Amino acid sequence: MKNSIYFFLPISLILFISSCNQQNFPEHPAENITHSVSTSYKPPVFIKDNRAEKIKQLAPQIQTLFEDYAKEKHIPGIAYGIVVDDELVVASSTGLKNLENESPTSTNSSFRIASMTKSFTAMAILKLRDEGKLSLNDPVSKFIPEMANLEYLTADAPTIDIENLLTMTAGFPEDNPWGDRQLDESDQMLIDLVKEGTSFSNASSYKFEYSNTGYALLGNIISKISGIPFQSYINENILQPLGMNETYWEIDSVPSERLVIGYRWEDEQWKLEPMLHDGSYGAMGGLITSIEDFSKYVSFHLSAWPPRSEDDLGPVKRSSLREMQTPQFSKLYANAKNFKGDTCALMAGYGFGLGISQYCNGLKRISHGGALPGFGSNYYFFPEYGIGVMAFCNLTYTTPWPFNDIGKLLFDEANLKPRKLPASAILLERQNQITKLIQDWDESLEAEILAENFYMDKSRAHRKAAIEEVFEKAGKISKMGKIKPYNQLRGSFKLIAENGEIDIFFTLSPEKNPKVQQLDVSFQGGEL
Repeated sequence: MKNSIYFFLPISLILFISSCNQQNFPEHPAENITHSVSTSYKPPVFIKDNRAEKIKQLAPQIQTLFEDYAKEKHIPGIAYGIVVDDELVVASSTGLKNLENESPTSTNSSFRIASMTKSFTAMAILKLRDEGKLSLNDPVSKFIPEMANLEYLTADAPTIDIENLLTMTAGFPEDNPWGDRQLDESDQMLIDLVKEGTSFSNASSYKFEYSNTGYALLGNIISKISGIPFQSYINENILQPLGMNETYWEIDSVPSERLVIGYRWEDEQWKLEPMLHDGSYGAMGGLITSIEDFSKYVSFHLSAWPPRSEDDLGPVKRSSLREMQTPQFSKLYANAKNFKGDTCALMAGYGFGLGISQYCNGLKRISHGGALPGFGSNYYFFPEYGIGVMAFCNLTYTTPWPFNDIGKLLFDEANLKPRKLPASAILLERQNQITKLIQDWDESLEAEILAENFYMDKSRAHRKAAIEEVFEKAGKISKMGKIKPYNQLRGSFKLIAENGEIDIFFTLSPEKNPKVQQLDVSFQGGEL
């Protein structure tokens, strides 16, 4: 399996559904703690929300991009879609899903999505964690005893736990080429592999290295804890609750009219690739699905944002989804490129079955790719924009789309905007009070809104003199601008004056009645 910084395109595998008897493991108390909740908090919202309409208008251009890309890369067929919140607003396809009978690809054609499966496995682990069936800090040997006999690289290597498997930090070597050929192996093969002793490329908890074997082990843990094959557990607890009724593990289960056949391009012609069956490695890459079904999964991930107080309907908690989307062992790629091809540093890390990247302009992208003999797939979603993009194709180890071109359409031409955080009531109140204070220096107002550190950090006389100097330069104040909130207790705003603008930034304290602990006032770049 090939992976890259931009696409995390690890190649995936397929599982053998085996019956297993549930084993008894000591349970952890499930988190069921209630707490008081603010009634005044307002989550971020879209201003003048027309995202769906803008994206629908791009549909003809997007279709042309995919058609040209398929021709350039010799891809038999591609299906793709774009989700806005819980709606599949653009969905289409190009080419053929089966060259022999010349049947066209469609948005309900069933593609193998390879390593895109991993996040489903991770989600199942978190569901079991939330139910108190395991802890992410549990050693893997608690559930797979053979792991206790492994020979670690170093004496100081921490015992491999479940979180190491989720974040690919167990120390196992990158196993893409080898892993593809284990897809239909039995559970016994996986356990024998561990029993005989695995080789390590790194000490555990030291660094990220992409491991399909780690996710196969997670599947085995799910089976042992739940008492049913992990495929059945994921079907019953994730796929069915999301309405993903046309998603499969085994190719023989897929209706023949839906099944996409995989190919490779060799000797200037398409050649059939073997259609792989399910097996013990399916937890890392076995799922078969369509754009229409997978869009429901992308919408579910998007539903985790923003944090809010409305009912949490599952099948997994919103906070657990956000946990999946939190990077571990992040790395800076200083020479990365943005959609336009311009240098834009990128921070990238791996969460739980998902790759997370943040561009130099702050744009956050959650993604995962998949590739197997005959197939290539990828999906990206942008939580702050509430949009997700996905594409599947039937050519070996092939990126299924011209993603930079699509990104330019979405973020340049459509000029999509992220959610905006409304100002909290306390920020608005303090904005008005600060504006009054720095103009008339009323001592009773100072006592009411300034934190105890305020004049300890800089004396009243010096603060007053510096701010009065700003007002002398700025001239008469004509208007107070809107506050820009950074969170519930921090913000900035401008005072419009006859000679320019006064910039004001302030931060409130963590007290029950938050007070001003920091106040910066500047004019024409002259910070005081």
